[in-house]
Amino acid sequence: MHSFSPPHRTPSRARRRKSTALLGTLVSALVTGSLITAAPATADTADTAAQSVAQAPIPPNAPELGANVYVFNPGMAQADIQATVDAIADQQTGAEFGPGRYALLFEPGSYGTPQQPLEIRVGYYTEVAGLGAQPGDVQINGRVSVYNQCQVNGTGNCIALTNFWRSMANLTINVAGGEGCRAATNFWAVSQAAPMRRVDVNGKLSLMDYCGDGPWYASGGFIADSRFRGEVVSGSQQQFLVRNSELSSWSNGVWNQVFAGTPGAPATSFGVPGAQPYTTLNTTPVSMEEPYLTRSGGGYTVRVPAVRRDSVGPTRGDTGERAIGLGDFLVATPATGIAQVNQALAEGRHLLLSPGTYRYSEPIRVTRPDTLVLGLGMPTITPQAGNAAVTVDDVAGAKLHGFTVDAGPVNSPVLVQVGRPGGTCECGGTSNPVVLQDVFVRIGGTLEGKATTSLEVNASNVLLDHTWLWRGDHGTGIGWGRNTADHGAVINGHDVSANGLFVEHYQKTETIWRGERGRVVMYQNERPYDPPSQAAWQEDGANPGYPALEVAPGVTTFRGWGLGSYSFFNQGVDIQSRMSFRVPRTPGVQLTSLLTVFLDGSGSINSVVNDTGPRADSSNGGTAQNVVSYP
Repeated sequence: MHSFSPPHRTPSRARRRKSTALLGTLVSALVTGSLITAAPATADTADTAAQSVAQAPIPPNAPELGANVYVFNPGMAQADIQATVDAIADQQTGAEFGPGRYALLFEPGSYGTPQQPLEIRVGYYTEVAGLGAQPGDVQINGRVSVYNQCQVNGTGNCIALTNFWRSMANLTINVAGGEGCRAATNFWAVSQAAPMRRVDVNGKLSLMDYCGDGPWYASGGFIADSRFRGEVVSGSQQQFLVRNSELSSWSNGVWNQVFAGTPGAPATSFGVPGAQPYTTLNTTPVSMEEPYLTRSGGGYTVRVPAVRRDSVGPTRGDTGERAIGLGDFLVATPATGIAQVNQALAEGRHLLLSPGTYRYSEPIRVTRPDTLVLGLGMPTITPQAGNAAVTVDDVAGAKLHGFTVDAGPVNSPVLVQVGRPGGTCECGGTSNPVVLQDVFVRIGGTLEGKATTSLEVNASNVLLDHTWLWRGDHGTGIGWGRNTADHGAVINGHDVSANGLFVEHYQKTETIWRGERGRVVMYQNERPYDPPSQAAWQEDGANPGYPALEVAPGVTTFRGWGLGSYSFFNQGVDIQSRMSFRVPRTPGVQLTSLLTVFLDGSGSINSVVNDTGPRADSSNGGTAQNVVSYP
């Protein structure tokens, strides 16, 4: 099982990458391992019934939160709720680069019943969240699911490899509904940029959708602050981070699965022959749970949890949260001018970005301490004039959460910048750091965008909690000379921590870490698919290619756990990469659970770290080449 999983991205590539024999190996491993115990796939009656609901969907009903925000309450007819969420899912399920953005919010109460479950399918750019003070305040009797997308005439090559950009938070799912293969299971078949936070699941959860035609591929994800009372099936998930959660059971893994501060997680077995690729940390070095919107007495409040250190388990109850009333926010829409946004921030207000796409010729500037910038419904910011999308000044305690940045048509030197270049800001110290959560950056895909660096962190004491920085490999404006981008992340500040750092396809060193005492808990990387020649992608003759992550010379202290890098050079050219990870050879720089994988295509990754570790090439394609610890 360990040696097989598809790489992700376009379905045609996925089909090319693995043989029928290897696919059969996966199917056999899943079935004989008792991961799939339901009857063969049949039509899901809940899905079928949802499609036949006659009621028209209700219109958005929360104008104070912006367009495309739906607030449901338990007094609404379930048929109306079902019709509304179905209509949005039907529109958004295939809209990978579409304009729609939606927030589906549930007031405290119970929705659906075991006999008449509520089925919420979650498509692209859709946020599903409860409005209670605790996850148990919103009870969904049914399922909140993401399924495979079938790519061949709507009936074949059913995969989850591009199920990106969606989220679920702050509710409880009492799993009910479905028939046959889908009975009594909540499917959350996602890949990058699809966080599950602050969710309790009572019943079985599967992170792959094994009920369609297959091949059931899924590419990786992120779960935090959640509790699972039932089996969690990881299945074909290539890599995954579970942070500060509780597990009853967890089955399977492919290349790189990391658990931090999670009671019930499996023990570390990474690199043990025949065992699962698990890396388990007893605690999470630095963490913060997401800010979340609540509603009580007719008004909205945003609650901001405290930062925790060396933490274990999910947060429930009062954890030192601060509460900010909606009146302290500028609720922006795409029609709100950038001057109005920045004036509000300069005056000390917070910013809530309602669903939509924001096209600005200046950056959103965070200039005051403890400012919150909160995205609702997966909004997107697109620079228009080579500017940054967001800059954070040398201030303490700023919190950025829940939005995507698209590089614009004019090259931006940097898209998201934290701290002034060359600065030495401690920025809140250990108690009140700057935090970025669920901040995703794209170079290409929606349009032909360009940016030299996606994320630059100059300040110290910064937490990155689930970030996907992606130079696109499919969509609009894709090509070596089109969606150009050198670096995903450049970390210049000290004491920067990253939980779930995903960086893919950049054209030079993808992550450069210059600060001291950095920590990375789970790093996922793919090398650029499309170098047209070795000369176009190399530091110099002695160093073909570029590292996926480099800790800069002179750094004396750095820790990393669960670091993976994969290759798929698809231009039919022999492309070599000397190593995936390059770090100073010093006792204070320690790496645990490192791997490389040759996915398909040509060329090779010649070592894992510092010329140490096996070569990944076509002779061992699909099999992780591991280094258990370094040095």
